Amino acid sequence: MSTICKISRRRFLALTGVSASGMVLMGSVTGSALAGVLDTPQGSTLNLFVSVNADGVVEIIAHRSEMGTGIRTSLPQIVADEMEADWSRVKVIQGLANADYGSQNTDGSRSVRDFYQIMRQMGAAARASLELAAANRWSASISDVAASNHQIIHRDGRRLDFGELAADAAELPLPDMAQLPLKESKDFRYIGKDIPIVDLQDMCTGNTTYGIDVRIPGMLFASIERTPVLQGKVISFDKDAALKAPGVVDVIKIKGQPLPSMFHALEGVAVLATDSYSALKAREQLNISWDRGTHATHNSNVYLEELAAKVSAGPGKVARERGDTDAALGKATKIVEATYLAPYLAHASMEPPVATAHLHDGICEIWACTQTPQKTQQTVAATLGMDEKAVTVHVTLLGGGFGRKSKPDFSVEAALLARETGRPVQVTWTREDDIRHDYFHSCSAQYYKGGLDERGELIAWLAREATPPILSIFQAGANMQDDASLSQSFGSIPFAVANLRLESHEADAHVRIGWMRSVFNIPYVFGIGSFMDELAHAAGKDPRDFWLETIGADRELEFDEEGFRFTNYGRSLADFPYATRRLKGVITQLTDTLPWGEALPEGQGWGLCAARSFLSYVAVATRVEVKDGRLRVMEMHCMMDAGTVVNPDRVHAQMEGAMIFGLSLALMGEIEFKEGEPVQSNFHDYPVARLNQVPPMVKTHIVASDAPASGVGEPGVPPVAPSIANAIFAATGQRIREFPFNKVFSV
Repeated sequence: MSTICKISRRRFLALTGVSASGMVLMGSVTGSALAGVLDTPQGSTLNLFVSVNADGVVEIIAHRSEMGTGIRTSLPQIVADEMEADWSRVKVIQGLANADYGSQNTDGSRSVRDFYQIMRQMGAAARASLELAAANRWSASISDVAASNHQIIHRDGRRLDFGELAADAAELPLPDMAQLPLKESKDFRYIGKDIPIVDLQDMCTGNTTYGIDVRIPGMLFASIERTPVLQGKVISFDKDAALKAPGVVDVIKIKGQPLPSMFHALEGVAVLATDSYSALKAREQLNISWDRGTHATHNSNVYLEELAAKVSAGPGKVARERGDTDAALGKATKIVEATYLAPYLAHASMEPPVATAHLHDGICEIWACTQTPQKTQQTVAATLGMDEKAVTVHVTLLGGGFGRKSKPDFSVEAALLARETGRPVQVTWTREDDIRHDYFHSCSAQYYKGGLDERGELIAWLAREATPPILSIFQAGANMQDDASLSQSFGSIPFAVANLRLESHEADAHVRIGWMRSVFNIPYVFGIGSFMDELAHAAGKDPRDFWLETIGADRELEFDEEGFRFTNYGRSLADFPYATRRLKGVITQLTDTLPWGEALPEGQGWGLCAARSFLSYVAVATRVEVKDGRLRVMEMHCMMDAGTVVNPDRVHAQMEGAMIFGLSLALMGEIEFKEGEPVQSNFHDYPVARLNQVPPMVKTHIVASDAPASGVGEPGVPPVAPSIANAIFAATGQRIREFPFNKVFSV
């Protein structure tokens, strides 16, 4: 029997597993119609995530940011399923920044895996309230009523629509979460089903609000010329020339902050005008003279060579160790060595950062295409010296994010300028601004040395890495990877090799380093996956067989006894074990679907790589052709085990997107720095894959699983580049140990 009881916030948090900074059920959020952002529920509030209108429309809060992943569909469909709501009568409301929701940081492939159970409870709580309201209306036992398809039905056939019960249900005490029954999976109506994303029609017709669509009466448009080098300073600029340009209202210097970079605004000069074009044109008249500072000597090609020399030359700090690696290498029948390099990368989402700020009546309102409304709220409040509750953050749709829009520096810029001018201000980054002033994905150098015995079995694995850390934007001078970063594949290799040592070297940061889609798994899986292929060929074995053999027996990995604190993407190994069975499973299931091992025409080859990242398991196989110096990717396949899948269509779409994202990086992804400045600036020199470069076949497979839901948005990226590199070797016998591959081939 369901029971209804009074429940404290602390008790609720304990029951649902949300952190103490997380979530309360009852909450009222207010929004503004000025920008056309739908963020205000209109119905009777049943709990923090669910309201019901008198006409029966169920409003479900989506507290994460929609950037094409479909999360504004997947999370509400979980609620709707448990609630027994009719999906055609559901309206999704975008949540404002609100600490009560729990984390709203939409990155790290965490939305479904962290909120699957909580969203089920929210739906079940709403259902229980409606059932009790009906039982009270009929003076019936709660056991005589049940929710079904947007109605509460009495066992005698009487029924009431959700809308008829909404007001009564909203007056009831909150259900006891510990007592709420949840559906059995066999009864799911929406979970596990392909449901089109709720924003699709509006996205296709332009009836939406992205960051750049926000309009507020009296708003100024700002374009900012920022320091070309980390920590550069403005010496002088021609304010008068810019002020004379048509439409210009003001020219304001933005003062940079000392390291660490955090999410502060970069030093620069902003031009504010009555329209964005006027601001952009006047910006060209600023003629800024810069003090370029100490990072003006940074040249990325030279720096990568230095890192490569460092990792190949000698030992670093030991991160993980078992056995006696040096002794095993000394006894090995065959030694294989290789160094792998990965360049700086930019996010380059289709929509550059845009934020609008309006200070009025003692509050600051922000409209932004942000992945992290709470961090935006916190950072803007700290910058302006305001209470966090005085900062309201409206989340627009995002035209892509990939982690860039979880850094709220662009909202800080808008807030500073709005305070300075006393008017609403929209800051729009150009494509060049976005690429040249990114939080860049770090470059990396890795050295590997493996020992094979006379049977071709791996008996020793030595690896060293040097990568400027993300920690450097939070801690000045930080130059070593922490356990969380090394946990992203490098420190958590799953191989059953008796002798293993993993080492890390110092690497100073000369640019703003940030997380990007799949983060350090990109370079680390490139190194690991490529080296596994080199070892397989040196052992005279099929790479598929060598992967399975080296992973070894089915087991759940633990790392503490080897001196490594595996952070497991913030989740416990008890809840999300590292199961080698599942990693081997995606390899075998994928290759079983392909003509793996069959002869191919000359110049063609298959490549394979697998990885566990963000708690999911993915294998990617790629077939390429190399002819007359031209590399053509002919087909790409992936097999994903992400546990319980809420919306298979969205998972397929994300995996396809992830593979194409990885393809772009592998073929053409590189940001070079010369004298501290990025060389690339737009899609002409930092290209993404065009239609003619995407293989005719990009196919994804999802492993059926009842394991807890795990990450989806990112795990498809890391195996792509090594699978292509390995396919190139299979086709040509040529090893590629650095991407992008257009340094060697025409693509």
